[in-house]
Amino acid sequence: MLDEVTLEKRLNNLEETVYKLKNQFEHQSNSDNWLQQLIGSISDEELFEEVLEYGRAFRQSDQQTEETKQS
Repeated sequence: MLDEVTLEKRLNNLEETVYKLKNQFEHQSNSDNWLQQLIGSISDEELFEEVLEYGRAFRQSDQQTEETKQS
């Protein structure tokens, strides 16, 4: 079992860590619209553009399949 001094040191360390974490969290940017922070953040990446194109192609192919079922 831990002695009192060791336990006290560990408790102080834990309290200090919690204080620092709370302080970091409270000082983060609190944008009302988190989506605004993300828009455009990766739009200049070529791979991202390629992923968007794959998504468009997939949605269009799905629409074409539904159209042929309705015919």
